[in-house]
Amino acid sequence: MGAAGTEKPQLELPMLLARLARLELPPTDVVVGVATGGLVPAALLAYRLGCPLLTLHLNFRAPDNTPQHPAPVLKAPFDGGAVAGKRVLLVDDVSVTGQTLLAARALLPACELTTLVFKGRADLVVLPELKGCVRWPWQASA
Repeated sequence: MGAAGTEKPQLELPMLLARLARLELPPTDVVVGVATGGLVPAALLAYRLGCPLLTLHLNFRAPDNTPQHPAPVLKAPFDGGAVAGKRVLLVDDVSVTGQTLLAARALLPACELTTLVFKGRADLVVLPELKGCVRWPWQASA
């Protein structure tokens, strides 16, 4: 349930794929997905671009979208050196405060970085018109 007892609108995969297909993406050597929310979008983009996919396990928010840590926490080791000198597309589903993307940037030194989210604030935003909470097609039904 969304705020005030309202259902979150369900987004459909064909619409999201169509929006991704129209998006002009920068030259990219590797896609890094922020787990868990950014992993499916990152996999779709890595496939489209024909690039390797790496996963960055950063956690900040609980499934109900409330912060569960004072700052994003790295949950699994990540070798930032693996992307040094490369053109990296960093992907998450949503960026509300920008804290997760900032934490990710710090873990991706010495690379040319472009951020992409479906909703919120980043270098590239797939659905800039979205303002409230939504249900992604890959989320389990409640």
